[in-house]
Amino acid sequence: MTTDPVCGTKVDEKEPEFQSQYAGQTYVFCSEDCKKEFEERPDEFAETAA
Repeated sequence: MTTDPVCGTKVDEKEPEFQSQYAGQTYVFCSEDCKKEFEERPDEFAETAA
């Protein structure tokens, strides 16, 4: 399990339904809404996920 960088929900990274690439990393999300929010401000969320 990994953590959605937007809302903090645990997500199974082996079978993610929602994912996005940023700065050479793959991020997984619990919902389309979290994915969209991340893609609008990736710098903000990528820093907290690191």
